[in-house]
Amino acid sequence: MKTNEQYSFRVIFEVDEDGYHVYVPVLAGCHSWGKTLTEAKKNIREAIKSHIASLVKDNEDVPSDEGLETFETFSSADIKQLSV
Repeated sequence: MKTNEQYSFRVIFEVDEDGYHVYVPVLAGCHSWGKTLTEAKKNIREAIKSHIASLVKDNEDVPSDEGLETFETFSSADIKQLSV
């Protein structure tokens, strides 16, 4: 790992029964949880740092996140058109 190298990752937050499930798609197995968004963010940051440290220790490449996400909105009329 180069000194002062920076990494950016998409972090996905999903509402859970008791809080928030959070994960990093490009880092397989990098998941965390928190009762609040603040706690979930703190926990996933720690999980990311641990995950990257393990990759570096094992001389593996740290993946770059080149994914893209969008939100697609559908009305009930859009869905009904498919049922006809």
